[in-house]
Amino acid sequence: MTNADKDPRPKYLNLLQIRLPVTGIVSIAHRLSGVLLVISIPAGIYLLQHSLGGPDEFSSLSGFFSSSAVRLVLLLIVMAVAYHLFAGIRFLLIDLGVGEHLPAARRGAWSVVGATAIAFLLALFVVI
Repeated sequence: MTNADKDPRPKYLNLLQIRLPVTGIVSIAHRLSGVLLVISIPAGIYLLQHSLGGPDEFSSLSGFFSSSAVRLVLLLIVMAVAYHLFAGIRFLLIDLGVGEHLPAARRGAWSVVGATAIAFLLALFVVI
């Protein structure tokens, strides 16, 4: 037998068959929420500039925000901010040595998911 025959690694990587632990999912989702927030910065700056243009522009912008599709996007951005905040606090605590071991890391990951769910429900009542 050669070394290639003993190698237990798969020959291909099927991403749909990989079962990530909750800590891995929280880590990947933290990065994705950060990307969403960075992408939304130019739109936020444009909307802020538009709202400061005068009373007419402000009233047209408030009419724009009354659309349910825009409110849904706003809710998504608020949820991304909350998730990124909670996961970021978790990662800062891990950097300080709090919650490094597996049971504590799992509890921390689930607490990020729970806190985000609570923030989502609060934002849902405010936005809608």
